This record gives sequence, C-alpha cells and structure tokens, in this order.
Amino acid sequence: MHQSTEPRTDHGHGHGHDPYVRVRGAREHNLRGVDVDIPRDALTVFTGVSGSGKSSLAFGTLYAEAQRRYFESVAPYARRLIHQVGAPKVDSVTGLPPAVSLEQRRSSPGSRSSVGTVTLLSNSLRMLFSRAGTYPPGAPRLDSDAFSPNTAAGACPSCHGLGRIHRTSEELLVPDPGLSVREGAIAAWPGAWQGKNLRDILETLGHDVDRPWRELPAKDREWILFTEEQPVVTVHPVRDADRIQRPYQGTYMSAHRYVMRTFSDSKSATLRARAEKFLADAPCPVCEGRRLRPEALAVTFAGRTVAELAALALTDLDAVLAATPPDGEAARVLADDLRARIAPVTELGLGYLSLDRTAPTLSTGELQRLRLATQLRSGLFGVVYVLDEPSAGLHPADTEALLGVLDRLKEAGNTVFVVEHHLDVVRHADWLVDVGPLAGERGGRVLHSGPPAALADVADSATARHLFAPREPAGPARTVRTPAGEVHLSGVDRHNLRDLDARFPLGVFTAVTGVSGSGKSTLVGQVLARQVDEGIAGPGFPVRRLVEVDQKPIGRTPRSNLATYTGLFDVVRRLFTQAPEARARGWKAGRFSFNVAGGRCETCQGEGFVSVELLFLPSTYAPCPDCGGARYNAETLEVRYRGLDIAEVLALTVESAARFFADVPAAARSLRALEEIGLGYLRLGQPATELSGGEAQRIKLATELQRVRRDHTLYLLDEPTTGLHPADVRVLLRQLHGLVDAGHSVVVVEHDMDVVAGADWVIDLGPGGGAEGGRIVAAGTPEEVAGSPVSRTAPYLARALASGPAAAG
Repeated sequence: MHQSTEPRTDHGHGHGHDPYVRVRGAREHNLRGVDVDIPRDALTVFTGVSGSGKSSLAFGTLYAEAQRRYFESVAPYARRLIHQVGAPKVDSVTGLPPAVSLEQRRSSPGSRSSVGTVTLLSNSLRMLFSRAGTYPPGAPRLDSDAFSPNTAAGACPSCHGLGRIHRTSEELLVPDPGLSVREGAIAAWPGAWQGKNLRDILETLGHDVDRPWRELPAKDREWILFTEEQPVVTVHPVRDADRIQRPYQGTYMSAHRYVMRTFSDSKSATLRARAEKFLADAPCPVCEGRRLRPEALAVTFAGRTVAELAALALTDLDAVLAATPPDGEAARVLADDLRARIAPVTELGLGYLSLDRTAPTLSTGELQRLRLATQLRSGLFGVVYVLDEPSAGLHPADTEALLGVLDRLKEAGNTVFVVEHHLDVVRHADWLVDVGPLAGERGGRVLHSGPPAALADVADSATARHLFAPREPAGPARTVRTPAGEVHLSGVDRHNLRDLDARFPLGVFTAVTGVSGSGKSTLVGQVLARQVDEGIAGPGFPVRRLVEVDQKPIGRTPRSNLATYTGLFDVVRRLFTQAPEARARGWKAGRFSFNVAGGRCETCQGEGFVSVELLFLPSTYAPCPDCGGARYNAETLEVRYRGLDIAEVLALTVESAARFFADVPAAARSLRALEEIGLGYLRLGQPATELSGGEAQRIKLATELQRVRRDHTLYLLDEPTTGLHPADVRVLLRQLHGLVDAGHSVVVVEHDMDVVAGADWVIDLGPGGGAEGGRIVAAGTPEEVAGSPVSRTAPYLARALASGPAAAG
C-alpha cells in the first residue's frame, strides 16, 4: 500500500516524463468540470454509489478519449468519423496511453459465438486437428477452416453449421383448428393490420376465411400454410365506419415462410421470440448436432473428434492434452500453446466451461472474465485496461484469483482502471478515485484521488463509511422467519445438476450460493421457475404468481428505455395530447412517440443516434446531426407541457420527474417505485443500451413493486446486488425484505455474503463448478451453513455473520 500521496514513478515504458494521466474539466453526463490526476502503471479503482459518475469518468471520459485518439492514429478515413462519434466532454486529458475496454455492457454476442470463439481457443484447437490430427487412410489434409462450423468449408450443409434445424408443422401454426381464418386460426401470422392484410389477400384469392380451419380441403390448408409462391393481388378492403380505405396491391406470404423469415432475419428480439414459438427445434439429422461436415468429423486427436473435444470442460480438455504427447515438433508446439491459453481461463474459475458452450448462455461476469483471460495472453504492455466490475458473478473464493490477474496485467507494464464495488477489490487498489457524494445531479464530484487508506478522512464519502467503519447493524436484530410451505424439486437432471432433490421454503427470504458454475442459475432460473410456472395452474398450489427478475437488457436498441419499459411513457404522451397546441392540431398520443412516423425525427427515425460503421471495428453510435439527439422533429417540440417539450421531459432524471409529476397519480407511483429502489439518478429516456445488467434488473423490480399484489408471489432474482455500492445494497434489501414481510417469497442467487447472512434459509451448491458442482453441499439457516466443514461458502459466510448483523431491512 503506498502511503504517499504521490504514486510510484514511471518505470520508463517508453512514455517517459509524466507518470500521471491528468484529466481537466470533465463534463460527461453528471460530472461537474472534474479535474483529477491518476497514476500510470498502477491499479486504480473507481468507486462511488450507483449513478455517482464513476463510469462517466472511467468509460465516458478516459476510455472514450483513448478510443478517439486511436481512431485518429488509424487512418485518415477514420478522422471523418471522429466528429460523428463525438469526443468526450472534457477540456484536456494528458498522459493517456491507448486503451482496451472490458465492459459488462458490451452488446451481447450472437448465437454463433461460443467460449471457443470469444477466447480464440477454437482457432488453436482447429490448427491442432489440421496439423496433428489422425486422418483416415488416403484422406487429404484439411485446412483449419474445415474444422469450424462458422465457415463454408466446415459447416454441415444441412443445418448451415448450427447443429439444429427448425421445422414448423400445421399443429404448431394452427393450434385451434376449430377457428376460421378470420377468427385467427393461423396463430403464427402477425397481429394488427399485417395479419388483416394477409386475411384480405386470402379472401381475394378465393379462399373461405369464415369456415372452421378443419373443414377446409387438405390441399388448401397445405397451400395456405406452406406455399413458397407469393402471388400479388389487388385488395378492395371492406369500408370501416371511420375511414375510407383505398384498394391496394397485396403480396401473399405463407405462414411457414413468414415464421422462417421473421426468425432468421428480424432485428426485433420480441418478434424473433414470438416466431420461435411456432418452430420445433430438432438436432440436425445429417451431422447429429455436431455442426460439421463428415470429412472433418472423420479426423481425430487422442481418439476423439474435434466436436467431442470442444464439448469437454476446459479442465478435462487440458488433461487430455497433457496425457497425449503429440508426434512431431509442430504438433507439440500447438498442443503447448493451447494448454497455455487454457490456463488463465481456469485460473479465473472458468475451467468448467466447454469450448462449444454458446456465448448467449454465459452470464455477463463469465463473459467479461473470458475476455480478461484472453487479454492476459495477448502480451500487450503500455496500455490502459478499463474494466467494469470484474467481480460481478464471482464467489468470494474466486475473487482472490481475479486480484492475481489484475496484478499481472499491471506488472506487465499496463495501467489498470477498474470500476468496482467489491470491497476486497477496493482494498487491493494502489490508488482510489471516489466519486459522489450521491447519485445523478447530486454526484459528479471527485471526493478523493489517492491511496485507499487516505479515504478514511473524507467525511462525505459513502465508500469510506463501508470500507473503514465497524459494521453497524442496518436494522433490528434478525429473527428468522417461519416458512409457510415449500416447493419440492426431486430428481432434477439439467446441465450439471444430476438427480438432485431440493426444498425451497415459501414465505421467507432464501439465498442460493456456490462458486461460479456450480449450478445456481440452472436450479433457480430454469428448474424452479419451470416447476412453479407449471404448478401455478394447479389447484391448491400456494404460489399464485411467479416473477423472474433477471439481468437481461430491457431492450437491445436505443428505442427501449426506462419510460417505455415501465409504461410511464404512455402516461406522459397522454398528458401532452391535452396541451392546447396539441389539441388545436388534433394530435393523438402517437404523435409523441419516437417509434412511429409523424412526430419523430426522420433522419434517425427517432433513435436520436445514427450508427457509424467502422471498418474492422465494432460500429458505434453518434448523435443525430438533425435533431441533435432529441429524437423528435421541430414541430412536435413546439408543444409544451408545464413549460417542457417532450424531449426535455425524457431528459429529466427519475428524481426530478417525481417532483414534476407529483400530482399525476399514474406517473407518480412508478417514479416513486424507481426512486425507492435507488434509481433516482437515471434519465427517463436513457437508452436501454446504456444500462448495466444490475440497472436493468432493478428497473424490472421497480416495475413489479408498483403493482401491489395480494396473491402470494414468488420473486426469483439472479445476483440482484451486481453493480451496487454497499450503500445501495441496503436500499435494495429493504425492498426485498419488505416483500417477504408482506407475505411473498423471495429467492436470490447471490455472492454478497452480507446479503446471505441476512437470509432466512441458505442453499449452497458445489463443491466446485461444472462437473465438480451440481450438488447441494449444505442447506439451512445462515448459521447452520456457515458451520459446514465441506462448503466453500461457509468460511466467508461465517466472517459476515461474525462482523455484526447485516442489512435485514
């Protein structure tokens, strides 16, 4: 720990002179002209309550500025893009090396990416098969591309390398054959005018849309559902009472064609998910789900195909490579390289993952640690790594390995910036930048920049209170609640859970713990959720409603935001239609939506951003040149409600909006729920793409909390404290314990031992991850589990229990 206020001097990695990164006048988001000096070649942690501005400083300013300089140095073509991408709002940043960002919020990878592609381990394995595999007699050597399901050379031609094929059937497309087409027999068709349009076309083509489906001739049913033809006809719509519709040219599309096209091409996750309901998913009959061409599957290494090795846990793959001395120098070098790349992944506690595990099934924490492990092997030095909560999803036992990895990045001559709440990571820092004191408009100042120990003297700092203060009880001493029943799961077989029996008490607060990959999310998010969902329909089942609150984004594009998700936007648009200017112009609520033509800015189609495509780099968003990010056209912005236009209302924080709409009950209720859960700093129109997983989860929870329920509800939460400062964890826990006190049940998957210590019941899975996990190691009250001699969670839980009662609400 450096007690001096000056960090250690530069070790001369070619960027000599000034050993500091110096920021002057940073004004990104809520930062108030921040000046701060941060040492290079050190591990610096940025702390502060949620929404204080720490990410605006670390990512919005430092990383954005490093990225901008990188673009400038790349090529003249990139310079044109820089004014589009926009520079961060800052007067100057000096001493900043190029940066690599490892962010939780990075867009989620597609279904073809996997652990192997994210870590580049697949490349090494394919090279090994190409050069050192055992080929059938007389077979030509294959290029490494032939072992990848993502290339034309390797993909099984039948399923295009996906391993599964999607089929539809009449039963799926028409669930109720007693209905006529007009009554909606073809459930797979789109709703609203598009579906009506297809019905009108069928009628114009001479089909009977009023007879029950099952009475139509078989060949007509077949044609309506499966034809590849797309006839164009002139439709004369039936006149509606309120508007006259002109005849139009309509193109027919069969239900099968519509479903397949929506599933494969639609950009909307909602539409894709809806289409998937009408598809049956089966292993590809040609490659039997192995995704590759037969000639690639004929090559083996250590007696196994590339698909078999890719399906092994990394620790097992490593053991196979260790036990098989390859023939020849080239093969040995390739095998050693593969093992050297697997090592940092297993060190970060991810040895239970297999190369073929698809990226969308990984948690944000797992994905970020995979990228971190890959960076460790890259051999870069003299750069800045900016990490967003690398401890997310980590069991306390795995946090120690993470600290070792951060130290190695620093020792290789890099500067490491980490946005983090986990107190063990904060204590480990060389330098601490604490931002606050509160969130949103009441944050945005640097309270401390210096060695961690010196933070103790900063009175305003919420971080200091938790880092140094003896733990004061956050509420009355905990009394363990008595369960009001239970849900019993027996013989569970899924992923790494093998023939598992589990009891979940109801009417209490239950925490499910265990190291990464032990099976917690599978048990709670898949098995328990499904069983309860099926049980709800049954008589006498105590739970009447299931609410799953996960960390998946509330939307994948800037179109989704806090206001649209919570339903607040509908209320706001109705208020705007009552303004005198809107009435005079006859404008309805649709005029104030940025998702439909009319009121929105047409240049960016209401996104407020235009996408800038960059060669070789991920595409990035820039503010729209016409509306400047307001999303609406000039005429729409002429309408004001209480002095603000619609764009200005969307720019309000939840806290300001709560005051602005205090006398509008429909708005006030949902704003109050968001404030009570600690999200007062978010802007109403903040795009979903800018929200962290933890923020998305808390928005979903607030949306639930504003619907007061009488019926017994089971709430399932996956790591609800992710991204939360210890001060915010208390706010959240008060809400969750309040739900239990109101007669509901709460089950959380959690690594924060203070939360676990305040639970009524704990179920600990393990003992390890992957094949080493999937068993219940201990179950009982926190005190009982803390006393378990075999649980890896026990010693950490015991420490939390010993240091005073945790937040009980």
